[in-house]
Amino acid sequence: MPLDLTLAERAIGRIRRADLVVTYGRVTRVMPTFLEADGPHAPVGTVCQISANDHPPTLAEIVGIDERRVALMPYASVHGVMVGDRVQTRMKSSTVGVGEGFLGRAVNAMGDPVDGGAPVRACDERPLHGSYVSPLDKVGASRPLDTGIRAIDALLTLGVGQRVGIFAGSGVGKTTLLNCLAQHVVADMRVICLVGERGREAEEFWNKVLTPEQRERSVQVVSTSDEPAIVRARAVYFALALAEHFRTQGRHVLFVLDSMTRLAMALREIGLAVGEPPTVRAYTPSVFSILPRVIERFGAVKGAGAITALVSVLTETDDTDDPLAETVKALLDGHIVLGRELAERGQLPAINVQRSVSRFFRTVTDEAQRTLVTEAIGQLSVYDSSRSLVESGMYKVGTNPALDRALHCRERLLAFMRQAPEQRVERKRAIDELAAAIKEAGLGPR
Repeated sequence: MPLDLTLAERAIGRIRRADLVVTYGRVTRVMPTFLEADGPHAPVGTVCQISANDHPPTLAEIVGIDERRVALMPYASVHGVMVGDRVQTRMKSSTVGVGEGFLGRAVNAMGDPVDGGAPVRACDERPLHGSYVSPLDKVGASRPLDTGIRAIDALLTLGVGQRVGIFAGSGVGKTTLLNCLAQHVVADMRVICLVGERGREAEEFWNKVLTPEQRERSVQVVSTSDEPAIVRARAVYFALALAEHFRTQGRHVLFVLDSMTRLAMALREIGLAVGEPPTVRAYTPSVFSILPRVIERFGAVKGAGAITALVSVLTETDDTDDPLAETVKALLDGHIVLGRELAERGQLPAINVQRSVSRFFRTVTDEAQRTLVTEAIGQLSVYDSSRSLVESGMYKVGTNPALDRALHCRERLLAFMRQAPEQRVERKRAIDELAAAIKEAGLGPR
């Protein structure tokens, strides 16, 4: 019987990574969110087991080392851990199990099921923190992404493999829009990563947002808000490893992350625990070095598939001017900005198309669509520039022909952009409806 080389190679790799000498130390300090110990002698990222006779073993990950101490972030509550407890290495490998067995399952950051089903059997391994991909092997979007959302497909067309952020303050509709996109986007499979979310939202997403057929081709990785920071961060890395595995098979993977802000908060908590200095908004320097590495793992790769990333970003104000939001915006291939005022008027989804950008728009659209979009956004911008004059009642129709055209067109465009969450509109139909709205307003290419 011929030898399965792939299986043999994996077995050899595990033997080489096996920790044949167990090293250990002792806990020297216990804090609510982190621990310190005088050992073991192991690299950052090593998973350790903390044990004593009077409490169950606790897993923790080494996140910082200096000549006198080892800083560890626990995967669970530190309740029961005491100074003097033994800390020994358990797993130095930074690889995780991946494979088709995760499809149709909801799991936690360690890959263990949270859906009540049997343990997941992995068929392959991937580096938890990703592997190097040459910049010249990364390719941009070349074909449009069908999202099912009129305002996006017609006015802010996205591409397959694009990395896009949804920016807004709290309560404006980020999660609702992400739910709609997760349900409507055409992709081979979905990897849903919920970080720092409420438990009920994870249940609703898995059982109510996705249809049974969609769940069969989806994986949901969940880390709720009550879990330690290191677990919340690991959930994103694990979800990315799953997505990268499917991409190497030539698949188009939709990656939904809710939210990038909570990932940054978890990284900040880890950084502060290991003694990093706080900078702007108390974010530690490591946050601004890790986020680019996370975002660069998305996208399309030459000779493989693509990971289309849709991530939500919670902004501190409705002006999206906080440093984290601006940093993430600069790293992504586009941003969709939601407006609170639009949401309060019932204009849902509350997409502010004038402030939103798709950096692949010109690549994945034709000249006819670009002409329509230029006309539509131009009319909305003309109205916004004279909005205070119009709403105060001081403007008299007929005074400014350009503003008169904008007033005539605006309501038709707003009606075009309104869409119920359960409604899905094909991309071609969305473009045709945009053209009809502009024609009905008596406008068109000039």
